[in-house]
Amino acid sequence: MRSGGDRGDSSVPDDVWEQFLRDSVEGVADAPKEPSARARVVAERLRNEPAGNDGWRTYTPAAPARRTKRRYLVGLLAAVALLVVAFDPWNMIGASGGSGAFGPPLAQESARPTDAPPVEPAERPTLAEPFRGSPAVRWADGTAGITVPAARATGWMSKAQVEKALRQTRDFLVASSLDPAVLRGERPTKAIALINPRQKGVKDYLAGAFGTPTEENDPLLLFSRFDPSSARLVGDIVKTRGRMTFREGERGALEVTTDVTYVYPVARAGAGSDEVVRTIARREVVVSWDDPSKVITEPGTLSLVSYKVDMTNGGCDTHTGYFTPAFGTQGSDGGATDGETVDPYDRSKPLFGGTGSPDGACGTASRS
Repeated sequence: MRSGGDRGDSSVPDDVWEQFLRDSVEGVADAPKEPSARARVVAERLRNEPAGNDGWRTYTPAAPARRTKRRYLVGLLAAVALLVVAFDPWNMIGASGGSGAFGPPLAQESARPTDAPPVEPAERPTLAEPFRGSPAVRWADGTAGITVPAARATGWMSKAQVEKALRQTRDFLVASSLDPAVLRGERPTKAIALINPRQKGVKDYLAGAFGTPTEENDPLLLFSRFDPSSARLVGDIVKTRGRMTFREGERGALEVTTDVTYVYPVARAGAGSDEVVRTIARREVVVSWDDPSKVITEPGTLSLVSYKVDMTNGGCDTHTGYFTPAFGTQGSDGGATDGETVDPYDRSKPLFGGTGSPDGACGTASRS
């Protein structure tokens, strides 16, 4: 689909060759790499027409290949909480202040872990210590939890260009999943500005996601947002853990894969509520930094290759465009489960266990 073919001078009629050029600039395979003299004249005329095309030696990236999600309800927590006395009969857990209760902060994640984090004795999170009872208590804050690998020359990019692209990829993750304004429900304008505006399908997805969200056009696939009328972030810290890897992609592009888990402590909107729950989102977003001589793009923008999300206590079978965490007796989180129980902190397995998942599937989380 994305390969090209050579063509020199021939006796092909002008009208046939002109139609071939029209098709090639619209993404049809086997577009010629170098035009003949006649082809250059016809191509120039096509570019100057009112319905002009973008360029005949380039292609527009297709829509992302995979957009999937799986949601989990918070389960088993009430029963586990009852066992805290057995684990801690002297009430010593958390006595050191919460963040250091289970040891020093973890080192950055440089590779996929081999096991899930150990299960700490359950403790209720509080406004002062919103990560109590969670492995995230030892995770880094915000950007610091996203490991950026050392750069090397890859594809069409030099080492310095790769370094810049990796930094901009991390900027995209921050703008989409950590920006305080976006978390309060605002439109992620900074993140959208980093997406190639010429990419097919992305404009439609974004228009639908922030116009009329659906299961297919769900902004939560890429962006973390809470409805300010129902939930508010507790404090200004989001715990993160994840990493970025890269390789040479199609047509010499730099392809970057990101796999990051975000832990958001939230309370009910409005003053006076002291109940704290956590919403957890693990996203795998793959992006491509394309060679502008081969791909129609805008400087400083990335193309989306694929994106998927696992979310816990973010809502189930709801398509509001916002995370909808369950509080109090809303233990069912509004949807039936498929019987699967998953640890949202287990990063030892690929997202969805490497087997894929039907969109909108609802399971049960073993902890939050």
